[in-house]
Amino acid sequence: MGKTRILIIEDNNDIRESTAEILELADFEVMQAENGKIGVELATKYLPDLILCDIMMPELDGYGVLFLLNKNPQTSAIPFIFLTAKAERLDMRKGMEMGADDYLTKPFDDVELLNAIESRLRKKTKHEAFYSKSLEQISGLISHTSGLKELQKLITERKLRHIKKKQVVYYEGDAVTGVFLVIEGKIKTVKLTEDGRQLMTGIYTDDQYFGIPSLLLNEPYAETAEALEDTSICLLPRDMMEELLNQYPAIGRQFIKILSNNLMEKEEQLMQLAYHSVRKRLSEVLIRLTKQEKSNNPLLLKVSRDNLAALAGMATETVSRILSDFKDENIIERKGSQIQILDLQRLLQMKN
Repeated sequence: MGKTRILIIEDNNDIRESTAEILELADFEVMQAENGKIGVELATKYLPDLILCDIMMPELDGYGVLFLLNKNPQTSAIPFIFLTAKAERLDMRKGMEMGADDYLTKPFDDVELLNAIESRLRKKTKHEAFYSKSLEQISGLISHTSGLKELQKLITERKLRHIKKKQVVYYEGDAVTGVFLVIEGKIKTVKLTEDGRQLMTGIYTDDQYFGIPSLLLNEPYAETAEALEDTSICLLPRDMMEELLNQYPAIGRQFIKILSNNLMEKEEQLMQLAYHSVRKRLSEVLIRLTKQEKSNNPLLLKVSRDNLAALAGMATETVSRILSDFKDENIIERKGSQIQILDLQRLLQMKN
């Protein structure tokens, strides 16, 4: 196996050359580009294992480089680390939302640089294993003789995105880019009312898809998707998915099945909002969250009052009051944003 190849895209000669020297001493193969345009050309031609890229550059800035590389299936899966000055740190949210994997703040020392690179390469290997496991359910939809190679090609070319807590994946009204798969973590989808309140329409955890309706309808996303915790997701792009859906009806049937299940859950949620008391609605939400909890202790929930209010369709103050009542009745225990369910049977009795 050859050396790990790293591409540095940086217009400052001193920073670029000193960074290259550090990496070469650490036994990496290094390529250098003095601007974004040359960087994209080198990345496309040589397909490096990782890219370090400055944000502010002439001709083509770092955002433009990342945008072009993400559009190309051959380069979209390459781990991408931004190099940013301290004054530009506020711009990093934009970079992370575009699909950057990490960033280093200049000036950085040798240890910071090497740790960031090694960490990103380790995570790539680890998440590829997660990814293969999570995509087994899609692979099972297609017979071994029809479409498996095309599907595997789609899978292997996709890049995992690492989303920080509270980071938005897409906003309501954004043009549909494809279907998303949660590899590890939690994503919530919400709709905003005219007065600015949130109604949470869904929570998606490991091995679950979101964004399916917009893909099938070919319409903008009808809700906003946001990370409830640090999460790894994958985008299955619209063009590729449409091709697979048209060619292999089994995939379409599976997505319709997922969509139907989600619709039934939303109908039940609407019934609760319309007819159940506030205590019963909140008990329903807590029970639903315990069923979705993937940790070793499903009765220990990490959820904010605002998110509970959005799920239950009530004011945050009402949620606080009911939680206090539940605590006084020894049904739950509260520790900050954590809720420990002490008496699940009592909650189930409220539901019935």
